[in-house]
Amino acid sequence: VTGVQTCALPICRAGDCGRALTLVDGLGAGHRVADAPLAARVEDTERACQLLRTATDDLTAGLTGDTAALRAGFDRLGTVLAELPGHQEMVRAALETFLDSLPTGDPCVTATITDWLGERPADGGVLDRVGEVAPWHAPPALVGCGDALIAAGDWPRARARYQQLLAQYPGHAYAGKARAGVDRASRAIELANVRELLETSSATTQPEYCDKPAPYRGAAPYRRGRVNRALLFGDDEYTSKLPASWRARDAADAVLVICVDEAEFGDRVRTCPYESKLSIMGYRDVTFRKVAIPVRAYEVRTGRLVADTKLQISGKSCPAVLKYTRYLVADLGPPSEVHVTPSTSNVHAAFRSLIAPR
Repeated sequence: VTGVQTCALPICRAGDCGRALTLVDGLGAGHRVADAPLAARVEDTERACQLLRTATDDLTAGLTGDTAALRAGFDRLGTVLAELPGHQEMVRAALETFLDSLPTGDPCVTATITDWLGERPADGGVLDRVGEVAPWHAPPALVGCGDALIAAGDWPRARARYQQLLAQYPGHAYAGKARAGVDRASRAIELANVRELLETSSATTQPEYCDKPAPYRGAAPYRRGRVNRALLFGDDEYTSKLPASWRARDAADAVLVICVDEAEFGDRVRTCPYESKLSIMGYRDVTFRKVAIPVRAYEVRTGRLVADTKLQISGKSCPAVLKYTRYLVADLGPPSEVHVTPSTSNVHAAFRSLIAPR
């Protein structure tokens, strides 16, 4: 049989493969021998229905997000259209059954399916119906998938789904939700990055953040007239005396990250004589200096360096008895310069200018 064939059975036009096969089964051998063209068309219908049943199984598997199954199902639908003319309504029925199953119960699975359907090139045939259905289901699926990924803590993939909606459907009603999702996911990604940069083996070790600060837009801005809660890293000889109310627990509630270096000698306060057996005069002058703490302070919100200075801590000087450490067996006398002895309030006063500036 040559030329364009059509389904020999009227039921084919209704798209009902099951009923068509029932009628085919009712045709006896006599019918097939007496009418060879009819027999050829019956065989075509049998083949078409077999392909469509397999295609339906493939498309059902594709509803789990299996794009290989989707491809196999659509390839079989295409084979029926290309090689078995007259069975378009059966193909249409199989396709509509699949499309009626959208959306699935999982928005990320639905988004995977609509992604695949959206990439299928139109050819002017029955299967172009997916070009109408996919854009209908894609926006809510993309936003729903983004929300699900945020709930699972998968911020980068969540942001990618929201951004996909904005790129493909910029004027859609879900665009506002997508923009809010992008912002939320971006902040979470920034926070995760800052936390990673702040990881250290101990609080007395300066983290990578001190050299490579990064922003977290969800943090409060650095302002005067209030306590700017801080995360402090580095030498804690003096910072350990700061009140708990000035300290942040985590990058999520910090305004500042303060990186502290070892104390140095600051401004001269007073010079006093102390007994020294090695001195000709019997005493040695000792100069008391403020404690200078080199600090770098970064605003968490922007990663901006807000202070690179030396905080000077005042304290008591010239005690009646000067205690000092000697490193040799022989006592060489007191050092020529020593730090003052700060009180807790002295330490607070120095750091207040940075953490709680007026």
